[in-house]
Amino acid sequence: MKQKTAYMGMFLALALILSYVEALIPFQFGIPGVKLGLANLVTVMMLYCTGAKEAFLLSVLRIVLAGFLFGNPFGIIYGLSGGILSFLVMYLLWRGDRLHVVSVSVAGGLSHNLGQLLAASAVVENRNLFYYLPVLLAAGFVTGFLIGLLAQEMIVRVKRLK
Repeated sequence: MKQKTAYMGMFLALALILSYVEALIPFQFGIPGVKLGLANLVTVMMLYCTGAKEAFLLSVLRIVLAGFLFGNPFGIIYGLSGGILSFLVMYLLWRGDRLHVVSVSVAGGLSHNLGQLLAASAVVENRNLFYYLPVLLAAGFVTGFLIGLLAQEMIVRVKRLK
């Protein structure tokens, strides 16, 4: 239990640092919601290194804290909608233990963008936002793939430390 608590604190701090770094990077495609998703690296690592409960708690805490520290209330709403859907999809795929970390991360990236788009269309009451879906899915695939590659390497190294 103490080891999971230590991992939780360390990974939450790392996730918040990555959220802050990502907020500093001028990464604009002209479409709201397209981000690198650096902090999602930590969620994927937690899922594989400590388990689903800890990873889910970390994801929610990170989104809320980063929203208050570096964002705004709408950012928290969009972040939670994308983050929770993303986590549920990744959990279901991880639990099956048949897919590679990269595949799970790509599915998480795709579902995160879908969740945020669903929330945005509900908030602004405009279904025309779904015209952005192809670009958001392409961005989710690319960033999910890159985060998955990084996560795979980090998971191997963290598990060696245990």
